[in-house]
Amino acid sequence: MRLDKFLKLSRIIKRRTLSKEISEASRVKVNGKVAKPATKVKIGDEIEVSFGRTILTVKVLMLKDHVLKDEASSLYEIIKEEKVEEETIY
Repeated sequence: MRLDKFLKLSRIIKRRTLSKEISEASRVKVNGKVAKPATKVKIGDEIEVSFGRTILTVKVLMLKDHVLKDEASSLYEIIKEEKVEEETIY
């Protein structure tokens, strides 16, 4: 499954166009490597998404083509969610 589609189906990112833009901006990594929107995601992969000051790392548990809203969180497991402090510029 494509990375941008997985991010949308799992509801980590609400819209597929937004997940595509974030991936193109090099703000998504799969298994530690910067990933493009068309990167293939497999079960067991670790995805790291940078949302401004928050970095979310999840592990892919399941892949499905169609998921109901209540089931979306069963596609992944949150490994860590960390806040990044803004660097002070002098």
